[in-house]
Amino acid sequence: MYNKKNNLNKMATSLVFAMFLLICLCVSSYALFYDSVSVKENIFQTGIIDINLNDGKPVIEEDEFLFEPGMTVRKNFFIENNSNWAVYYRLYLDDIDGGLSDVLEITLSDGAKILYQGTASELTKSNAGAADDLLEINEKRDLVMTIYFPKEAGNVVQDHSLYFNMYADAVQTKNNPNKEFND
Repeated sequence: MYNKKNNLNKMATSLVFAMFLLICLCVSSYALFYDSVSVKENIFQTGIIDINLNDGKPVIEEDEFLFEPGMTVRKNFFIENNSNWAVYYRLYLDDIDGGLSDVLEITLSDGAKILYQGTASELTKSNAGAADDLLEINEKRDLVMTIYFPKEAGNVVQDHSLYFNMYADAVQTKNNPNKEFND
């Protein structure tokens, strides 16, 4: 009788343990196949980037100046952030044409800091880096373009010209600590 009672206890314990394992298996299977999370009333919004570069007006009008060696011209212009987030921005030239593209030295600055300095042919989208300071929402920043015709260029480039379009690219600062632009 002792063996029967002992065997019944062992069988009951094994049955309880087997049922426990079966319940664990069912709960795990349910969790694997029906995993879902619900969070109500989330709103996702994409940012809008809207940059105003000098109201779309050229910084230098065609035929505004007749450059000669040693001449320096300073022109004021602005960039304004009409976006819904602070942005990093960069300025560059495109559609560059003319014999003065490798001669005239261009400096873009915000008055205190130089944003770019070099020839027009060098200030391309692939070479332009982001300005150090971000442009806050609704901030308007006054900038200066300085164009210098080196004296040493002499009359070799007489009757040459320079044509370009200036552009501004901007990217949101949010989740972009490395100031990465989509090229």
